[in-house]
Amino acid sequence: MRKALRWLLALTVLIGTLSTAGAATAAEPEATDIKDRLLSVPGMSLVQEKPYPGYRFFVLNYTQPVDHRHPAKGTFQQRITVLHKDVSRPTVFYTSGYNVSTTPGRREPTQIVDGNQVSMEYRFFTPSRPDPADWSKLDIWQAASDQHRIFEALKTVYPKNWISTGGSKGGMTATYYERFYPRDMDGVVAYVAPNDVVNHEDSAYDRFFATVGTKECRDRLNAVQREALVRREPLEKKYAEYAAAEGLTFDTVGGLDRAYEAVVLDYVWGFWQYSRLSDCDSVPADAPNATDDEIWNSVDTISGFSFYADQGLSPYTPYYYQAGTQLGAPTIHFPHIEKKYIRYGYQPPRNFVPRDIPMKFQPWAMRDIDTWVRHNARRMLFVYGQNDPWGAEPFHLGKGAKDSYVLTAPGMNHGANVAGLVADDKALATARILDWAGVAPAAVDRAKPLAKFDAKLDVRDIEREPTLRP
Repeated sequence: MRKALRWLLALTVLIGTLSTAGAATAAEPEATDIKDRLLSVPGMSLVQEKPYPGYRFFVLNYTQPVDHRHPAKGTFQQRITVLHKDVSRPTVFYTSGYNVSTTPGRREPTQIVDGNQVSMEYRFFTPSRPDPADWSKLDIWQAASDQHRIFEALKTVYPKNWISTGGSKGGMTATYYERFYPRDMDGVVAYVAPNDVVNHEDSAYDRFFATVGTKECRDRLNAVQREALVRREPLEKKYAEYAAAEGLTFDTVGGLDRAYEAVVLDYVWGFWQYSRLSDCDSVPADAPNATDDEIWNSVDTISGFSFYADQGLSPYTPYYYQAGTQLGAPTIHFPHIEKKYIRYGYQPPRNFVPRDIPMKFQPWAMRDIDTWVRHNARRMLFVYGQNDPWGAEPFHLGKGAKDSYVLTAPGMNHGANVAGLVADDKALATARILDWAGVAPAAVDRAKPLAKFDAKLDVRDIEREPTLRP
């Protein structure tokens, strides 16, 4: 009887939260302090407030249903942050597609519009994970519905225009959110967002690696990658010593040998994703005559030998689950390496998720997104880097798209942004973002960021992907 009463009480509270998430109760006067206004939202609680000059920064928890189709079946606490400027300013809705940073930071569109920023931690990334975790509730629609509820909850606090944004998996997330809730946002800025429409057709990546950069740089990288597999025995001995010293285990991937090859096969991809052509000077020029330490250090610096250990994989289990169920993952070939040196090839996401979590791929999920963007995109901006491998399979716009753009920053990698575009494209992108944000027409015409660059707040970190794959 007591269990039934507790269940009924929890259900009543949840239904009240869901039905009133977007509005304060009529009986309460409007709070004047922004913290009070945020905490007046049903289901919102304060974790911490951190000071930053010119802003107020809040780390919050928001009560979300585990399943938006059946909200009575349980809730979890989703972590969000709010960088508050002024309720009269536009708001940027950001997610990396992974964990949320609890350090004050401003994404590029936020600087451009001089606005507020709401940042969301993606569901199932700790601590925003239901307990127990029903992994079937980790999909792109459920995550988009998380964003939709947060937007509805905060729209009355921040009533001006909203723009969603994110980089890499965050750019994908912003795109999926727009597909499922196209009436929420006034604009979308998706950075370096991969679009793996057909999971088993990845020849675009092979063509990319055959032409990116210069032949001299490609040859250097290919030679180091090959040499790391030629010297597998002595370097795996070094790997085992390193793993023992660091307490690393390899149960999920299936052993140290599989982990070693996975790290090495990420090497060339990782260089182009996170480095510039000018960084080729740091790559050993004569791999066959390089020392073991030189080969090891180059691979470790770019790929990271700790990543495929259980301790490196565990924080990214939600990503690999999604890659193996909806997002897809590229498979590339290595024509510069003899087959006798490659035992496993690019391994599928299934190999990086604990076996007790069931997975089944849904090939229609990305086809639906791609078709929708081509024919229905409205006020969407996609920014790619010329030398970023993920740009090999970008989003495309069809005749049905309106006020939407796909722009490429020359020479840039996975950190491509509006600031890195050529002058005309930069002016176009900046003007469209300002217009979507609803700022004064004179500011739109000037096409310049409204806020000055802040060396601490505007750190342009590259959106790092686990194992260099989305």
